[in-house]
Amino acid sequence: MTAPSDESVQPAVAGVRVDVGVATDRGRRDSNEDASLASGGVYVVADGMGGHEAGEVASSLAVESLRPLVGTAPDVATVSRTLRDAHARVRDLPSSSSRRPGTTITGVILTEHEDVPCWVVLNVGDSRTYRMIGGVLEQVTADHSEIAELVASGLVPADAAARHPRRHVVTRVLGGGASDVDPDVWLFPVSPGDRMVVCSDGLTDELTDRRIEVELRAAGSAQEAADRLVAAALAAGGRDNVTVVVVDATVPRR
Repeated sequence: MTAPSDESVQPAVAGVRVDVGVATDRGRRDSNEDASLASGGVYVVADGMGGHEAGEVASSLAVESLRPLVGTAPDVATVSRTLRDAHARVRDLPSSSSRRPGTTITGVILTEHEDVPCWVVLNVGDSRTYRMIGGVLEQVTADHSEIAELVASGLVPADAAARHPRRHVVTRVLGGGASDVDPDVWLFPVSPGDRMVVCSDGLTDELTDRRIEVELRAAGSAQEAADRLVAAALAAGGRDNVTVVVVDATVPRR
């Protein structure tokens, strides 16, 4: 389950050190359409769609499109532009069916803003990025999905979302049929003890946020945390590909 990360390439942000863990499993699917990148301050997960071959290509192309940002501490505008370029590249992929290749993407990138270490959060689709600090987990991305919109509008109770038949219908992806994409990209300061969790919906379909928090509290290293989460998702059913990137950040206290 453990997947490679490249901690030899540290973020280009003064004083910040990271411990990174990556784990993935195809679950009960025939292949794994997830892809991840965890190197030099860039920590992202993509979940492909469009048939297993197309999905694998789309997710891999999306994360590789962000590789030029490794070690660069980019600003929000650069990340947004890179995601739009990735959208165009995925959209240009050939399709052997009526369903065009597409992929979600989510994660964080380490940068600096006015000499303060910051996370750039990025998201397109219904994969998720979480932050745990002080033992408390919070979702920092908003799902781009029909069910998230229904919950936000009050038409579906939040506790019914996990069972709703439209829960897997995404409203934004890289690629697909739309000519452009509007990615969520924003930043906030890194705090000492931040544990960032980036995952595909193979994790969140199987585990509640409360269960994710429990597993994170029980884990020591980032790699142990990633392995525990994937193992728990598989034990809970593992109906989909599941990929988790965990990033623990150490920064000087200001």
